[in-house]
Amino acid sequence: MAWFVLARVLFIAAVGYSAFQLRPLLGDPFLNTVFGVVLGLLIVAFEVRLKNISVTHMVGALLGGAVGLLAAKTIGAALYWANLSDGRVVFLHSVILLAFPYLGLVIGGRKGEWLEPENLINLFRSAGPRKRYKVLDTSVIIDGRIADICETGFMDGTLVIPQFVLKELQLVADSSDSMKRNRGRRGLDILQKIQKMAGVDVTISDMDFPDVREVDLKLIELARALQGKIVTNDFNLNKVAQLRGVEVLNINELANSLKPVVLPGEIMKVFILKEGKEYNQGVAYLDDGTMVVVDNARKMIGRTIDVVVTSVLQTTAGKMIFGRFIESGTVAAAPAGTVVSTESDANRRPRPQVPPSAAAAGK
Repeated sequence: MAWFVLARVLFIAAVGYSAFQLRPLLGDPFLNTVFGVVLGLLIVAFEVRLKNISVTHMVGALLGGAVGLLAAKTIGAALYWANLSDGRVVFLHSVILLAFPYLGLVIGGRKGEWLEPENLINLFRSAGPRKRYKVLDTSVIIDGRIADICETGFMDGTLVIPQFVLKELQLVADSSDSMKRNRGRRGLDILQKIQKMAGVDVTISDMDFPDVREVDLKLIELARALQGKIVTNDFNLNKVAQLRGVEVLNINELANSLKPVVLPGEIMKVFILKEGKEYNQGVAYLDDGTMVVVDNARKMIGRTIDVVVTSVLQTTAGKMIFGRFIESGTVAAAPAGTVVSTESDANRRPRPQVPPSAAAAGK
């Protein structure tokens, strides 16, 4: 970081000195110097605003500087028609000669990861499926549910375990606190279990970012460099990564999305389609195909009724909901706090009250 600051200071001083000597404003030398310094600051500010730059490589910096110098010389040669005796024209040539190599040096140095052999090979490789990287953080490893997800085959691609995450797990496992020590050892056991699974591609990454101290920020930079996703259950890391443009797979969000849609005690409206296997049972289906088995509903086949959910069974074949038919007048006796799915009051029509004498006469 100190070298970048020094380079910026020298660049600004060079532009200011050029303005002082060549006087592009044709006026006071001090005013020309201020103009040159302000122009240099603007160029440096433009360079600082270039985000998404993480890794610095010397080869990338040299190639970027060479390309910038070539572009500056080309533009300078294209201005052959300009009057070189004019100080302003000479100053313009000087700014071009300084700005393009500087920007090429900085951008080429920070984007040097594209010169890695794997990325160079991908440029000449035919279009095909690209490797999908999933970077695991410390919390999701200690949590342990990631091993169950990998075992079911839902986690595709390559699981990346950074060295700094392993180091953090080792520090937790060597802690003097027994609770932290057990969590760290559990995380190491989970990693060993994942590595032994068939069909799961696991790699240990040696990429590190010495300029970044926090492990969460290192994970974000690694996922950005690999163009992968972060697997975590840390709420704060999830938000920070999304703000920085990195995709996140949150285990807690996955677990919440797999929770049953209905809970025991809730009231739902279903259409009884056919008879069930057991005595006096009716069978209904929800819009997503979920089967609803209703006790005491055999006589209600072909009708839409209110049922109260008694249990929800989740199996490998899918989800089944069990309920019982609510007899007329028992909806009000439903458990407190349940959601009753019935028609609105505006759509209801009041039923006429028949006096007992009229009813007897009808008989």
